[in-house]
Formats: sequence, C-alpha cells, structure tokens
Amino acid sequence: MSRNWLITGTSSGFGRIMTERLLERGDTVVATLRQPDRLHGLQSRYPGRLHLAALDVTDTQQVRQVVDRAFAQLGRIDVIVSNAGYGLFGTVEEVSSAQIRQQLDTNVIGSIELVRAVLPHLRAQGGGRILQLSSMGGQVAFPGLSLYHASKWAIEGFFESLVQEVASFGIEATLIEPGAARTQFGRGSMVMAAPLAAYQAVPFSARRAVLARDSYTPIGDPEKMVHEMIACVDVTPAPRRLALGSDAYRLMHAALAGRLAQLEAQKDIALSTDASP
Repeated sequence: MSRNWLITGTSSGFGRIMTERLLERGDTVVATLRQPDRLHGLQSRYPGRLHLAALDVTDTQQVRQVVDRAFAQLGRIDVIVSNAGYGLFGTVEEVSSAQIRQQLDTNVIGSIELVRAVLPHLRAQGGGRILQLSSMGGQVAFPGLSLYHASKWAIEGFFESLVQEVASFGIEATLIEPGAARTQFGRGSMVMAAPLAAYQAVPFSARRAVLARDSYTPIGDPEKMVHEMIACVDVTPAPRRLALGSDAYRLMHAALAGRLAQLEAQKDIALSTDASP
C-alpha cells in the first residue's frame, strides 16, 4: 500500500535517503528543505510523486503555510517525519547566546511547531503517524554536547506527553534514536563553537578535532537505519522509541541501567518524604 509522506530536512542524510527509498517503492513525498533546487534532479525522475517546498523550520509562519499547502495538495498525509536538525559542539562556556538560541529553535521549537501545524489535519483525517528524529543523545550525554543534548532530551519529553494527548485521535508517534551514522551530520558537519584555552587540556577536548574531520567514520549504516525507520510505520501499535546502531543500544542500555540502579538506591529516601496520613 502506497503512502503519502511529509519529510523535513531532506537535502542530505537520513531525510534525503528516506525520500529516495520511498519514491523508489512508489510512495509520494512532500520534501522540505531550505534550498529546493538541490532536489530538482530527483523531482524530474519522479514527476507527480515528489513535491518540493522551501522551509526553514525556525520560521513558524512558514511551517504552517507549507503544512497547510501540503495537505491541501495531497488530501491526506499518512506519515510526518520531523528530521530537520543539527548538532552544536562546545562547552557551555564556549557556545554563544546566538548559537544556543539557534540550536533550540531548530531542534526543539521547530519540531514542536511542525507537530502543532500537522495535528489539526491528522485529527481531521482520523489519524496518522509521526516519526521524530531524536538521537541516542536523547538518552545519554557526552561532554561538549550539552546544548545538543538539551535539545534532544527536551523533544523526547515533549513526545512522551504528546502521544498520550493524541492517542484517542488515532495519532501515533515514534522517537527515532540513532547512534553515530555515516551521514554528513556525523562526518564533519557539526557546528563548532570557538574554543576557549581553559578547556583545551580536558580529556574530551580531542573529540572536537575528530568530529570536525570529514574522515571521521561512525559505525552506523544510514541506509540500514532508514530501512528500519520506514519499516516501523507498519508496526502497530507504534513503538514509542526505535534505537538504531550497536553504539546506541550499548550506551543507552548502560545509561538506563545506571539511572534505574540510582533510583532503587534512593527508594527508602523517596518513600520517607511522603506526608503522614
């Protein structure tokens, strides 16, 4: 059964791969990106099934206009893929106020406003599926990525609440949690804050140079990851989360087990602070 999809951030990486694979199998895609001309070649191969729209997800008015136009054009959109985002590397002292705002505006506010724009349409059509690109960084944290983690932990909390709010309308959502993948996101495309001398001697400082290199090769295969993202739409009920990559599984498992152990160690303290009957 063919589906209609709306995908943000399709110029490269997961968004571009997903768009190509969906078109190959006969689906219809509304692909949004800042520069639509980057997909004109692909559009010429799939006339009538690939629709392009210029979109900066930090522009809320534009988000609503693009979403409304897409639903009006296709009549129904079965799957929304909130994929647009990027990573910011730098300690909390190194990143600028402008960089902080841009990171959160793109990864958090942009994703939330996309959801707010599509919900009335999904309710009206009786349901739909949302895939939100998160990261293993939505469950674990590394030094030097505090603002990126802030954005991913925030969007995960948002979706934990959202799925409960919209379940009765037949709307489901899955948080996609990939580990490091061989996309441009994980190979030299991360935004780097200007380094401070005080942090050059700390153990994690070498990661800045590694992440900045185009030769950095993560373990994750983006083609295989996209295959599983598409496949999860056929799973009912929708999985709340989808971990992708052995590094994601290993690191998230350790983090969750550690947090649970800490919680159990504090059980007596937690119970002791209830008010007396």
